[in-house]
Amino acid sequence: MSNHANWSYPTAIRFGNGRISELAEACRAAGISRPLFVTDPGLAGLPMTLAAIEVLRAAGLGVGVYSDVKPNPVESNLAEGIAVLRDGNHDGVVAFGGGSGLDAGKLIAFMAGQTRPVWDFEDIGDWWTRADADAILPIVAVPTTAGTGSEVGRAGVVTNEATHTKKIIFHPKMLPAIVIADPEMTVGMPPIITAGTGMDALAHNLEAYCAPAYHPMSAGIAVEGVRLAKEYLPRAVADGKDLEARGQMMSSAMMGAVAFQKGLGGIHSLSHPVGALYDTHHGLTNAVFMPYVLVENRPAIEERIVRLGRYIGLEDASFDGFLDWVLALREEVGIPHSVKELGVDDSKADLIADMAIVDPTAGSNPVELTKELALKIFRNAYEGKLER
Repeated sequence: MSNHANWSYPTAIRFGNGRISELAEACRAAGISRPLFVTDPGLAGLPMTLAAIEVLRAAGLGVGVYSDVKPNPVESNLAEGIAVLRDGNHDGVVAFGGGSGLDAGKLIAFMAGQTRPVWDFEDIGDWWTRADADAILPIVAVPTTAGTGSEVGRAGVVTNEATHTKKIIFHPKMLPAIVIADPEMTVGMPPIITAGTGMDALAHNLEAYCAPAYHPMSAGIAVEGVRLAKEYLPRAVADGKDLEARGQMMSSAMMGAVAFQKGLGGIHSLSHPVGALYDTHHGLTNAVFMPYVLVENRPAIEERIVRLGRYIGLEDASFDGFLDWVLALREEVGIPHSVKELGVDDSKADLIADMAIVDPTAGSNPVELTKELALKIFRNAYEGKLER
């Protein structure tokens, strides 16, 4: 079966090995003639990145590069990127990379023409309507990891350096016009990043499926996204050149990002403040919190988890069987069992709980995420104590 396809849900996606060669044509199709290529410092000098930039230059496009993006993008990264874009008279953005490069690129394209501060467009109610939609520049997204699914998302995450809080900025036109999903772009990911980003994809699909809102289309996408992660994440970690596994994990990541319009939950509510305060890898942090949150949500999700376990083919499709699979998967792909192993201490536990309960993802947790519950989950995850 060919792994080349063109999809139009939720945006135009060019999927398949070698399709990075279409980058210049994709820019033209999106109306971009002078793209700002936004990526992160780790990717900026790699051969595959330089080759992608050369595709643009060879086609006569006026390409500029901005790569000073932190693993958890901050407001100053956004301001610097906008300055580079304006100085180069760029008319669109190529967002290239993992979640940080993709989010930064999308936010630069979004904010370049706005006059209000970025915090005025936080994903709260109809705040997105405050933006000048006509001033948002077009975006072409090229993911190099299989985790966040930001390439098919209408939002970007940026850390407020003054308050050390992660904020979700939303606008429908932040959705990239075209995505090039080329599995070959992910081959260079080391195993631990493959594992962390892949567990991020799993977390998105799993939390979306468990979120209580009624959205059967997202729920249906999520269950298949979980199955793909189950079947292909261990293969992608074990052999980074397994292009079938890499491609299926790219699909799982995009599916998770589409599905989580249904909602997320406590995994992300706790992961966001920990990432903002300790600069931990988002996907790894999600992976560590996953079983601890599942256990606390059990009263509200057990029936759904049993159905999910049957769908993904677990021999023991009970809630405990599903939990055992999550724990075994984490161990197989090298995920730490406690947040302490991520370099996090417990001195800010109270602050983390306070931040978790006001995180935008907290409201869609299947059970009410009170401060008491958030603190309990953090302490269990810190100590590596799983209470069944």
